[in-house]
Amino acid sequence: MHGYGYPPEQQPRRRPSPATLITLRVLFVALTMLSCGFLAWAAMLRLAIVTRRKRDWYLLALVFALNVGLIVFFGMLPEDADDMTDSEAFIGIGWLFVVVVGTITYYLYAEIRHFGPYGGPHPGPSSLPYGGYVQQQTPPAAPRYGYPPVPTPPPAPAQPPAATPPPAVPSPASPQRLDQVRAELDELSDYLRKEGGSQ
Repeated sequence: MHGYGYPPEQQPRRRPSPATLITLRVLFVALTMLSCGFLAWAAMLRLAIVTRRKRDWYLLALVFALNVGLIVFFGMLPEDADDMTDSEAFIGIGWLFVVVVGTITYYLYAEIRHFGPYGGPHPGPSSLPYGGYVQQQTPPAAPRYGYPPVPTPPPAPAQPPAATPPPAVPSPASPQRLDQVRAELDELSDYLRKEGGSQ
């Protein structure tokens, strides 16, 4: 036991290199796939040891129980393939598929999340509504021994943002311009009538 004072130094955990992590992921996924799911418990065992979470230990036990149940199910099937019914085949293949796909999916998800850049979910700017800036509040300093506490001024209230002026509404065109446009349209319609009538 350590008495009062500073706690003993803990060794920092060394993170494996990215190449090592990728190699291990490929190895455990291939082990699960090539064994048709019967060695899926190995990937879950590694995950449970690495993350040290109760959930992963429970999932390891579940995968192991599903594999034992699958072995028992296949052992009870008739030896002759002609005597096996379609429903028995679908149950066996479906069970195998669920174990393989479920184990690989969860293993990759949990391991990538565990060894991700932050080692798990952390609140960040994306977790804030509207993605705005949050002003950090510093806690008041504890009074030092033998000195009275120093009063701190209250923080100034936040000022609302300045209102932006509405966009300018375009002014109506001048009467001269309107007359010119009308005259050009009249000329164009006369021209089109002539062209349409001569054909």
